[in-house]
Formats: sequence, C-alpha cells, structure tokens
Amino acid sequence: MSDQSALSRVRVVLTQPSHPGNIGAAARAMKTMGLSSLYLVRPKSFPDSEAYSRASGATDVLDNAVQTDSLTEALTGVTIAAALTSRRRELSLPMQWSRDAAQTLAGRIRTGETVALVFGNETFGLSNEDLALCQLPVMIPANPEYASLNLGAAVQLMCYELRLATLSLGEAPSMTGALATVDEVEQLMQHIERATTATGFFDPANPKRLMPRLRRMFGRIALERDEVNILRGMISFFEKPVTKRRTSTIETGLGQPPEDS
Repeated sequence: MSDQSALSRVRVVLTQPSHPGNIGAAARAMKTMGLSSLYLVRPKSFPDSEAYSRASGATDVLDNAVQTDSLTEALTGVTIAAALTSRRRELSLPMQWSRDAAQTLAGRIRTGETVALVFGNETFGLSNEDLALCQLPVMIPANPEYASLNLGAAVQLMCYELRLATLSLGEAPSMTGALATVDEVEQLMQHIERATTATGFFDPANPKRLMPRLRRMFGRIALERDEVNILRGMISFFEKPVTKRRTSTIETGLGQPPEDS
C-alpha cells in the first residue's frame, strides 16, 4: 500500500471551529502531509474568505470539505477515531501519546479501515460527549506548564506523525471480520439504552455511569460488525413478549442442544 493510498483513508474532523482562519490553516497542514479529507462539524463561519486566504493554495481541501451537524455524522464509516485532548478525562479509554497513536492508526489503515483525527473547539476543546464517541484519546507531549497549541499547529503535528507512520506500511495481516464503524456502535448504544430503560434496569433520571462504562468497554475491545449484529439481535429478541420469544425459539431452533457428530 502506497503512503498516498493509506493517507486517503484518514479523515480530519474539526468540531465546532470558531475561527475560519484556523480551518484554512488546518487545510494547509493537511495538504502538506498528503491528507485531503476534511470534515467540519457545525463551523461558526464557512465558507469564508479568511479560510481560503490562510489555506495558501490548499483550496481543493476546502472545496471538498464536508459539513455535518454532529460528530456522529462526521464519523459515519470510521472504525477508529483518535480524539486530541489536552488533559486526561474520567472514565476515558487508555490514552496514547501522539507518536504512538499514529502507529496505532497506521496499523488500522493497513487493514483497509477508515480512521479519523478529531479536534475540538479552539477555546473549549472536545466535550465529554464527543470524546465518548472516540476510541482513542490522544495527547501531544507538550510543555505541561503551557500545553496550549493552536488548532492549525495541532493538525500539522498529527498529520506529520501519521505520514511518518504510514511510510513503512506493509501487507495487511489476515482479519477475522470487518470491524464495526463508529456509527454502528452508536446505534448499538442507543438500542441498549432504549431496551434497558424499557425494562427499568436503566433510569435516565439517575443514569450514574452505565452508558459511559459500556462505551469504554466497547471502545476497548474493538467490536466487529458481526458482533454488533449479534448483540442487537439478542436485545431485539429479549424485547419481545415471552410468548413470542418461545415461538421464535422453536421456529429458529435457538436454544436446542447440538446434534451429536
């Protein structure tokens, strides 16, 4: 796999960028490292002349940028999203430094997956809700006494690390099954929340930490698409009235002991 082919599988996602100049700077940073897929989640101002001015020739990246209303929508089709954060969060998945994260993403790219680098708002960063949608929290080993990076600089650094990591990609190892995408796991989470609420197991008025812990667990084990389908099928089965469950079991043979070989 060529480095350019590998980098075409990388999606850079800017979440609620407030300054159009930073969008242009990010586009320029991307193009210098061979990336071209830019997604913007609810930008404050785009298209904008300042974005094109700061892009300094990377106007094609801006012309093809995709705008979405939510981070979930921006991550549709992505199997692993790396979220840039300047601090550790409670109940988050294990963090990786930027260079290690680039290696992790490069390994996933090698198997044909689409990955994402997710950056938050210039002032507030990523919300806990947005971070929960991502499977890999990433920190840049900056000066702990002054760790504030400009958005364009952060994008440049991560694109550089990812380019380096993809230069040595070899043949993909064999895979047991296609991994579930972010949106497919999110649909599973919504299904679980509906089902557990209906049974009284989960109380939305007093949620505690059930859903964040489930998100962390699923993010840690990298669910395959077939596994998501199995889990959702089980939940759908449990949601049926008991009488319908029995009929369905008899018709499908579920629950029957295996025949002797």
